[in-house]
Amino acid sequence: MKWNTRVTEMLRIKYPVVQGGLAYLAYSDLAAAVSNAGGLGQITAMSMSSAEALRNEIKRVKTLTSKPFGVNYAIGQHGRPYEDMLEVAIDEKVPVISVTGGNPAPVFQKLEGTEIKKLVLVSGTRQAVKAEQLGADAVMAVGQEGGGHLGKHDIGTMVLIPQVVDAVDIPVLASGGIGDGRSLMAGFALGAEGVEMGTRFIATQECIHAHNTYKERIISSKETDTVVIKRAIQAPARALKNEWTDKILKVEDSDPSYEALKDFISGEANKRYIYEGKEQEGFGWAGQVVGRINDIPTVKELFDRIFSEAAEVRKRWGNTNFEVKS
Repeated sequence: MKWNTRVTEMLRIKYPVVQGGLAYLAYSDLAAAVSNAGGLGQITAMSMSSAEALRNEIKRVKTLTSKPFGVNYAIGQHGRPYEDMLEVAIDEKVPVISVTGGNPAPVFQKLEGTEIKKLVLVSGTRQAVKAEQLGADAVMAVGQEGGGHLGKHDIGTMVLIPQVVDAVDIPVLASGGIGDGRSLMAGFALGAEGVEMGTRFIATQECIHAHNTYKERIISSKETDTVVIKRAIQAPARALKNEWTDKILKVEDSDPSYEALKDFISGEANKRYIYEGKEQEGFGWAGQVVGRINDIPTVKELFDRIFSEAAEVRKRWGNTNFEVKS
């Protein structure tokens, strides 16, 4: 079966699946595996130690795959300057750049005159409309089920996706709670033309930077085993529930300030868990889809399963020539 949408045509990929930025985890091995399997793999720029480290990672992706890939830029409130990182991606002529956590306008200005496709992660219709006005080629709309940073208004994927689809003319990718063929098809039913997945890709063999403890916790968790932290500083984000997130929530109750929270929510605390498996000394991002993740396949095995499941749904819908084009 073919899976043709404006997303696959624009990004020149076989399947309408984009791998999320995944802070400290989205490196060349995972990105290349996703691209080779037919999706769009990404490496995350702001996890790199320097611009040259990013350049080396981009070059390595190119040795591992001949397929399109992307570079994600998380330009959030407390992030470091990204301009030198962006220049590297432009210089290396990466096919796709995605922006999360901030105003994409300065990024887009730098990309003027290039052929780089521009994706923006949004959590509401207002952000989606603004991204389209600024020149985004597509938006990825993340519902409250998702892992990592989310919107401030607790809007679930089922409601968010059709609202965003109705608000913009550019393609929309559904994100938040996506991890198998049925959820992919649910995204299509809501009007999306592709999906972005994050948590599901952590529990794969090619996500080599994720500690086995982190992966095993993902596959053993129920959908109720995540919690939203950082609400107190207006930056809500979903993580696996543990003693460390309990501490974070207590600090939020007693002193809801970034200064009080910064050591608990730092990148170092994140890395202690996801790199070293120190569950009691840090935290790991994850969405509610953990309740539906039960194994650690290769990326190719995951894609084969997802699109086999999706094909069965298509048969039940009675549409074997599925095409989504507005």
